[in-house]
Amino acid sequence: MSQPAKFRLNLSALIAAAGIGLGAFGAHGLKSQLAANDSVSAWETAVLYHLVHAVALFALALHADKLAGKWAYRLWAVGILLFSGSLYALALTKWSLLGPITPLGGVAFIAGWITLIFESRK
Repeated sequence: MSQPAKFRLNLSALIAAAGIGLGAFGAHGLKSQLAANDSVSAWETAVLYHLVHAVALFALALHADKLAGKWAYRLWAVGILLFSGSLYALALTKWSLLGPITPLGGVAFIAGWITLIFESRK
C-alpha cells in the first residue's frame, strides 16, 4: 500500500472513531443539553451522515491504489466537516447562523458521490 493510501486509511479510521465517540457522547454526556435544546434529532442526523461517510472514506482508502477517488475522498471529508460539523454545533448552541452551512456539506457529499463515478472511469 502506498504512503498516501496509508495516510487516507489512517485518517478514515480517525474520522470513524470521532463519529462513534460523538455519537456516544451525544447519547450520554450531552443527553440533557440536547434534550433541553430540542436538538437530539439534529445530533443523530449529524452522527449518521458522519459515520456513513466515514465508512465510505475507509472503503475508498482501501482501494486507493486501484481507484483514483482523490476528489471524492476530499469532498466527503469536507462534507463531514460542513454538514455534520454544523449540525453538531447547531445542536449544542442553537446558533441559527450555522444553518446555511449545513446544505453546503450536503452538496459536498453529493458532489463526492458524483465525482466518484467519473473518477472510477479513469
